[in-house]
Amino acid sequence: MSVYLQCLSHTPLVGYVDPAPEVLAEVEDMISEARARIARFDPELIVLLGPDHYNGFFYDVMPAFCIGVAAHSIGDFGTPAGPLDVPKALAENCAGALLDAGIDIAVSYRMQVDHAFAQPLESLLGGLQGCPVIPVFINSVAVPLPGFKRARLLGEALGQWARTLNKRVLFLASGGLSHQPPVPELAHVDATMADRLMGSGRNLSADERDARQKRVIQAAHHFIEDQNCLHPLNPTWDQQFLDTLEQGCLSNLDALGNDELSALAGKSTHEVKTWVCAFAALSSFGPYECEGRYYRPIPEWIAGFAGLGAHPVNSHF
Repeated sequence: MSVYLQCLSHTPLVGYVDPAPEVLAEVEDMISEARARIARFDPELIVLLGPDHYNGFFYDVMPAFCIGVAAHSIGDFGTPAGPLDVPKALAENCAGALLDAGIDIAVSYRMQVDHAFAQPLESLLGGLQGCPVIPVFINSVAVPLPGFKRARLLGEALGQWARTLNKRVLFLASGGLSHQPPVPELAHVDATMADRLMGSGRNLSADERDARQKRVIQAAHHFIEDQNCLHPLNPTWDQQFLDTLEQGCLSNLDALGNDELSALAGKSTHEVKTWVCAFAALSSFGPYECEGRYYRPIPEWIAGFAGLGAHPVNSHF
């Protein structure tokens, strides 16, 4: 039984609107180093924590948390499409253990995921089928949202479950940090978009998906020119958040409300709850230490972009 953690921001804009070559090389070096650490650890199971952007989860039924017992990537923004290698019996066992621990977790036997899940698997593991993976969705855009405390408790329960396995388990968190791309909000859209958010967006035509992608790319170009046209990035808050994770003070975030977080760092910053969940899971294995910390605000990707690895104290890979 052993454990490793890697948190990594994702961006659908990589390859479409990229920063300066030296910044891109810096990010690629960080990802390469993380990939090498994961390869040395040689995981037997990945627990992948990620959000969704109205590609797989909609307001017809919007859980706070959901485990995929089977999952399929839609392949948006050039990410790989196809099935994830989900171990069905183990995912079912995980869901049962979380419910027994008092966590209200939903299950899906047809989970549809987007770049938030596919991109880290491709970047760090070489593809969707590189290792058995249990995908865990954390709602990060569709209000009402779970708070930091609930994400932390979910992580602690996941960690306690993982401790019962005789496996090398990688906790992989995808998302964050400060950012607010043009994600539609149910309270502020027309009837057509409301219908998309309530479920019809699950099966967009190729033309509609292409138009959606172009809107995001155009928003990035505007943000480069005027970083007040969307919620500005907040490097100060981002670095404080990373400090909180490194120091193991996860419960300090419990009192930070959802509205306050949105005002501080943007409405999609709630994706950092995947990071809190992953670190809470790692904390179930005892004290930990971090490595490979990286952070840079990257307007081209509308993101405070970061990476951070961690492992139990006295455990190195």
